Amino acid sequence: MTNNDRPSNDRTYSPKPRRNAMYELEYPTPMRSEESVEPLPMLVALQGYADAGQAIANASTHLLQALDHSPVASFKVDELIDYRSRRPGVTINHSRVVHRENMELTLYLLKDISDRPFLLLSGPEPDLKWEAFSDAVVELAQRTGVERVVTLYSAPMTVPHTRPLVISAHASDNALIKDFHTWDSRMIIPGAAALDTEYKLDKHGIETIGMTAHVPHYIAASDYPEATYALLKAAGTLTGLDIPLGALESDIDRIKRQLEEQVSESQEISAVVAALERQYDAEAEQMRRRKENNLLEPGQQIPTGEELGAEFEAFLADLSKVDSSEDAINLSDEQTDRQPQNDRPADPQSQENHPGDYSREDGEQTHHGKSNDADDATDGQ
Repeated sequence: MTNNDRPSNDRTYSPKPRRNAMYELEYPTPMRSEESVEPLPMLVALQGYADAGQAIANASTHLLQALDHSPVASFKVDELIDYRSRRPGVTINHSRVVHRENMELTLYLLKDISDRPFLLLSGPEPDLKWEAFSDAVVELAQRTGVERVVTLYSAPMTVPHTRPLVISAHASDNALIKDFHTWDSRMIIPGAAALDTEYKLDKHGIETIGMTAHVPHYIAASDYPEATYALLKAAGTLTGLDIPLGALESDIDRIKRQLEEQVSESQEISAVVAALERQYDAEAEQMRRRKENNLLEPGQQIPTGEELGAEFEAFLADLSKVDSSEDAINLSDEQTDRQPQNDRPADPQSQENHPGDYSREDGEQTHHGKSNDADDATDGQ
């Protein structure tokens, strides 16, 4: 067999570099040792689509700060980003422009604390050329022998911070996510580059899993490390990676103390949290009773897709109210000046009107809003 005849997913073979208009490969390209036989997993953390609580940006930052890594491929952001809708920050010091924020969309090779390699695709969600971007990710996955891709999302939901954080999931094979909350109805939601990439990867025989952390809506505009922790822990479970989480645990404790202080100081916020607790507990009790009555088929989860779908619709309809709500909690003044890489909104329109037109018939949920609103919607897994 000649080199050109070898399959692209042969993990002991480094194919001859090819030019791609979407990205540039590092030279020399970091590769695993030829003795490695374990499948290479990939994590995808694109900011700007569903990143409530800054969970996705902070997950990427945490991995890159905690683990050894090297770039594999750098995407050409000039081809993918609309700078007018996502303007990079510029620093002016004493009347002189001294710095411009670099926007980078990069595929990294990392090693977990057990020295197992994996890939991380991190950076801003592309505004443009989703088809070409998705094809490029598929090509890179095939070149590096990736067999499973886990994509991270986080969405504002009407849940209290005082109850266990929920992770919902979707996947190319439901058997991969049997231990997570899943959607049991058909949904049509606004697309995203990450979702388009999942679709393309699945078509090429690569396992895909999407994980969404449900973040309390009143904390969605501030850092919420519990969501980052839960997503990375779930990603580790799904990929077998040994991801360090200790630093996040201390951040969780710090944020919880700040939340408790702010809730105790505001009767309005306290009332909101109490109402959410009652709703959460009622749904948990409903789940327990339905399980006891054997009304659930194996693999089905509560809340149902219809119930979560109604909540998802409510979130989309009220998206513009999240940051300005009187009930919102903003911890930015009490946090450090740490800014996650590329932590910027995908589209300034997300802070304006975003009601759309949603309908559901026979369990199907459909979005009829304008296409340019898609960038700001949540994943809704």
